Amino acid sequence: MEKYYIMNKRRWNELVGIHAKSDEYDLDGFIAGKNSLHSIELEALGDVSGKSLLHLQCHFGLDTLSWARLGAKVTGVDFNEPAVELAQEIAKRIGVDAEFICSNVYDLPERLDAEFDIVFTSYGALCWLPDMGEWARIVSRFLRPGGTFFVAEFHPFMWVFDDEHPSELVIKYGYWQGEEPDYYESEGTYADQDAKVENRGMYNWAHPMSEVVNTLIGAGLTIRELGEYPFSVNGTQMAFMENGKDGYSRLPGYDLPLMYSIKATK
Repeated sequence: MEKYYIMNKRRWNELVGIHAKSDEYDLDGFIAGKNSLHSIELEALGDVSGKSLLHLQCHFGLDTLSWARLGAKVTGVDFNEPAVELAQEIAKRIGVDAEFICSNVYDLPERLDAEFDIVFTSYGALCWLPDMGEWARIVSRFLRPGGTFFVAEFHPFMWVFDDEHPSELVIKYGYWQGEEPDYYESEGTYADQDAKVENRGMYNWAHPMSEVVNTLIGAGLTIRELGEYPFSVNGTQMAFMENGKDGYSRLPGYDLPLMYSIKATK
């Protein structure tokens, strides 16, 4: 696993600076007061005032700090040093109290001893994790009894298609993960497709919805809600998506699940 981890980390180290300058993240707008969260997670978690919230795989913390602006006591975690450093800088600049920890998900129990009212993760996080069983156990470890876990993610069904095909859906990948992770190369990034990234290689793991649900159940959580959505927060997920006025993107001519969410309690 070490070679996969090192390659992915090198890529994400480079992406921090690119993403911080991108229109997708709109860092200036965020600093001015913009909330980066979407209606799916906002409606699912409701009023978070005074609640402790752990955000796993937080990148440079805009969603974490958005929850803090809504009154949560937040802790953000990411395996990427430049991302954590930038998150800390942004928190100081906007005057928000937040803790950020540099750690991969699997090592977090060695770095943090706490329980939270809410554990949260979202949008493009799970594909970087090789072991869903251990991930679910760690989610449960940090969730207090009666607490809520929430994940919003891109639907694994959509990852079987060639995302660069110009006008139609063409199957390219398997739905279930093989013995080895899938290897991809990309000069650009979802936040800036014109960027020239030096660390082009990356490894991803496919996690069917049944695997995610069953590992959460196996870790002692109770599934309360399962949602599927025909729209996406990522307009570059497929080559021919159309952006809507509601801020979500859709596939014209296809009524397919682009995202899902799970709300669970301990």
